[in-house]
Amino acid sequence: MTRFLVTAENPSGWKLEDILTEIQNDIIRRSGKILDDPRPEARAVLHNNIEIMGLMTQCIERAKDSTRVLASLGPSRAEKGGPPRIGTA
Repeated sequence: MTRFLVTAENPSGWKLEDILTEIQNDIIRRSGKILDDPRPEARAVLHNNIEIMGLMTQCIERAKDSTRVLASLGPSRAEKGGPPRIGTA
């Protein structure tokens, strides 16, 4: 069972793009704390974080696209315990 995303069992869950955005925001906040650290380790972590944030942006856009596709099928019935718009329950 999904613990974080919206499902019939978890109607108050998150959209995938919202979780990814929160993670991305956290990485941005953490990266801001090491911007002025000249040590090679800090620079390596910052470089990795920048790359991760770019990948997260791509993931967020893909998740938003999936949300648009699902929205084109009509409103979600998960909150009412209805069947999924795609796939099986």
